[in-house]
Amino acid sequence: MMRWAVLPVAALTLGACAPAEQASGTSSASSAEQPTLFVAQKRGNTLTKVDLVTGEEILRRDSCTNPHELATSPDGEHVALACYGGTTVDVFMTSSLERVASIELGENARPHGIVWHPNGDIYSTAEGRKSVFWIRDPLGAAETFEYSTGKEGSHMVVVSPDARTAWTTDLGSRTVTRVDLRTRRAPLSVTVGEEPEGIALSPGGETLWVSARGSNQAFALDPNTMEIRSTVETGRFPLRLAIRPQGDVAVTSDLMDGGLTVIDLASAEVIRSIAVSSPEEAQNHFQVTILWSDDGSKIYVAETASNTVAEVDYATGEVLRRLPGGEGGDGLAILP
Repeated sequence: MMRWAVLPVAALTLGACAPAEQASGTSSASSAEQPTLFVAQKRGNTLTKVDLVTGEEILRRDSCTNPHELATSPDGEHVALACYGGTTVDVFMTSSLERVASIELGENARPHGIVWHPNGDIYSTAEGRKSVFWIRDPLGAAETFEYSTGKEGSHMVVVSPDARTAWTTDLGSRTVTRVDLRTRRAPLSVTVGEEPEGIALSPGGETLWVSARGSNQAFALDPNTMEIRSTVETGRFPLRLAIRPQGDVAVTSDLMDGGLTVIDLASAEVIRSIAVSSPEEAQNHFQVTILWSDDGSKIYVAETASNTVAEVDYATGEVLRRLPGGEGGDGLAILP
């Protein structure tokens, strides 16, 4: 029988001491107003800011153990880190990278996927607990609820616009799971390829897209019934999937090819490929997380092994520059 629970968790430690600054730079009001890239370094255990005008790292601070994914608050004043090597979601000021909260998720949590929803709440997977957490009012009471998926490796997460539903990719169980956040309806899991990991919801919420790294495929699912509507062959090892803000295409981050597969969402067909590096260089770069700019003109690609973030022009496919990614840069977020 599938396990399901909603568990309040004692949650918040406020006023944590700010870690020592590791890189030169200031966080003046003027620099905060520039378009800024935030990068979580899973080997360096740090968090950095990169000025997207100059392409220079402007600030780096200690964060937490093995941070993977991150998300910025709706007002742009905070960034939350999923501390995969520990049990907390930690929150930092975007201006100074000072830690202002550490939200405890419980023993063996290993938080990974994270969403800071427009409603102001945070949602995170807890891979070690086979669950999803809803953190209500993260900068205030930080009331925390846990929803079991009952699946191995619940890794990445997306949340519906109305915040009533979350979906996870469950690497170990080869499933995608729909979790109802508002009722006691049991979660619904379906098998989707081999090692599903990347996940994105179309802007209107009508289609759930998933990439399965073990079978080199992307899938379009009905987000309610979880029925697979379309299957698309991608490049090798599509670790992540991200939908352009305009809602016309999705790209997969094909780690073994060092490139991106572009999928037309209307036809569910591949329309082009973009070479970020090459199959020969792929292991030297080890590209992981991908992120669109707000205007859909650029794609940012975290290259964990080479400690870089590639900035790619979507129209031409040209790599415009490689930005500093820190030691093992993975999770990405942009403030315009």
